[in-house]
Amino acid sequence: MHELAVTESILEITLRYAKQAQARRVVTLNLVIGELASIVDDSVQFYWDIISKDTPAEGARLNFRRVPFELLCLECTERFTPRGESFACPRCGSERIQVAAGEEFYLDSIEVE
Repeated sequence: MHELAVTESILEITLRYAKQAQARRVVTLNLVIGELASIVDDSVQFYWDIISKDTPAEGARLNFRRVPFELLCLECTERFTPRGESFACPRCGSERIQVAAGEEFYLDSIEVE
């Protein structure tokens, strides 16, 4: 259900920028979502279709780009995608790691007319 609040925020940001650009309507939104983010594309689209009704963003196309999960080794700075259940660095074997990518969720760009 958190997709509703997230989608409301996207709409608010979109309408603010569209107004600043003196746009008649919003055509496309490009969203970036990390693989680890608990955001479901279909749910965002569903809520978007409802809450954007009767706004300049009604009918805008939502493009979703997924960012894969990556880790960063804090010992040797290797960036890698974990394989299987082990999160150890494939280069040096260290388990001192942090998430480098995959938690993103942001509005990358807006196309308006």
